[in-house]
Amino acid sequence: MTGQPTGRPIAQPATQPAGQPAGTPAPAAGPAPLPARLTLGLAGAGAMGRGIAQVAAQAGIDVLLYDVQAGAAAKAVATVRGQFATLAAKGKLTAAAADTASQKLHAAATLDALAGCGIVIEAIVEQLDAKRALFDALEAIVSDDCVLATNTSSLSVTAIAAGARLPGRIAGCHFFNPVPLMKVAEVIAGALTGPEATQALTAFVQRIGHTPVQASDTPGFIVNHAGRGYLTEALRIVQETVAGVEQVDEVLRSAAGFRLGPFQLLDLTGLDVSHPVMESIYRQYYQEPRYRPSPITAQRLAAGLLGKKTGRGFYSYPGAGPAPDDHAAGPAAPADVTAATAATASALQAPPQPQPWSGPIWIDASDAGTYTALATLLRGLGADIDAAPRPSAGALCLVAPLGEDVSACVARLDLDPARTLGIDPLCAANGQLPGHATLMLSPATDTGLAASLLALFQQAGHPATLINDSAGFIVQRVLATIINIGCDIVQQGICSPADLDSAVTLGLGYPRGPLAWGNHLAPQRVLTILRNLQQLTGDPRYRPSPWLVRRAQLGLSLHHINGTAPSNKQENTHGPR
Repeated sequence: MTGQPTGRPIAQPATQPAGQPAGTPAPAAGPAPLPARLTLGLAGAGAMGRGIAQVAAQAGIDVLLYDVQAGAAAKAVATVRGQFATLAAKGKLTAAAADTASQKLHAAATLDALAGCGIVIEAIVEQLDAKRALFDALEAIVSDDCVLATNTSSLSVTAIAAGARLPGRIAGCHFFNPVPLMKVAEVIAGALTGPEATQALTAFVQRIGHTPVQASDTPGFIVNHAGRGYLTEALRIVQETVAGVEQVDEVLRSAAGFRLGPFQLLDLTGLDVSHPVMESIYRQYYQEPRYRPSPITAQRLAAGLLGKKTGRGFYSYPGAGPAPDDHAAGPAAPADVTAATAATASALQAPPQPQPWSGPIWIDASDAGTYTALATLLRGLGADIDAAPRPSAGALCLVAPLGEDVSACVARLDLDPARTLGIDPLCAANGQLPGHATLMLSPATDTGLAASLLALFQQAGHPATLINDSAGFIVQRVLATIINIGCDIVQQGICSPADLDSAVTLGLGYPRGPLAWGNHLAPQRVLTILRNLQQLTGDPRYRPSPWLVRRAQLGLSLHHINGTAPSNKQENTHGPR
């Protein structure tokens, strides 16, 4: 069966607005309105196909669900209808709404049944040849103005569309699992995609109550690209024996506000999924150092330590394979940790019940704002502050570097290495970040003295974590990496600043989008952290994005777009500079 054309074919690639670099997604403002009665075709009745079918039917869209496996589509329809009944029983849908949604959903016995659809989304196996073959078959069935969309998360939309008869009508529409809960979808324009296709998909995503974000056809699109920094930098920290798995997770949850620590997230996703994605994006960007994977995950993948699905990952989970909706729970108990974790725990082992530090504490006053904030924090713990220009003989010395380690500060300030520790100044950002302190000792720091400073925090009920020497602590390294990758995403024209932050907060669940976070911390501070990290480590993964450098130099918001009137205001620059 061949669909009859109901309008002009969608065949022209999107053109770039004047002044925009090639590859920038075409603007999504004012998408063409969809017909009041829209029929959506879905090819693939797996988890993604069922999820898209559910939200579309709830939005009043007629849905035809097809799967090449006999009986799979009918089974999927029954499952989704069961979801509607469950939602009604819980009072989240009225009985009438559940019945109406169920009536909108039907199984398609053959691919030919999708002939009358206005949009068809494929959610089949993630193989280029399979997707090309499906679209080739669909082009002989649907009308010329039917939009064909791929839900691919890792393949090139351009490559999928390249052999099509009408490649201009093929675009990406990438949802996230579980679709009913993840309220964002990436609308991806390939090199051959016409504006009508992306406009139609944008309107569709809006109709089902999700937020559409526009992306160009690059590896990882927006969300999987922006999420590289959180995991790879945390793995690097553990690899360098700066801190253990549990410490990194605790600090990033408590001090930075992430709902799950990176190692909890890796266990939840499974290394059989996460590690190949890390390697794929690294390869597709031709070994870009910012996306460098870790040998830790490669080794643990080989050992079968995948995470919750196997009952054992970075943590252990009694009773392998917990309920898939158990996302909020933390790990049940620590498992065997990496050698790096064990080494760190041994190095930081303190004497039993150390006495809290009761002597004077000298704070580096190089930055007045940092000094004031830390002095206030420490006085609140009951500490005596040594306010002399140089530390007295019995004083504990405290430095608060941005992107440096304690060893570099000791050398630069000519301090006694045995008496000197570091504290992350971001912990004292005027209450704008949770009050979890990260303390850091150098290889020469007296471990007993370090334990007594930690005990001072613990005695006062102030959360604190003691780690080994590292340029940039934990929070600085991870946040600066996330912000820098985000800046480079918009520098490359992959998406707009606003869509980047929306995609990350909705798709990854971060407390803030990368650019909003950079504004919160102050672009100048983030730039300082990255430059010091790059200088001390020599690693090009920390080289600052030009987007960040220019806006920091000019005092502009990281959301500032070329050619617009500068607001001259960063969203929030609380805390020490």
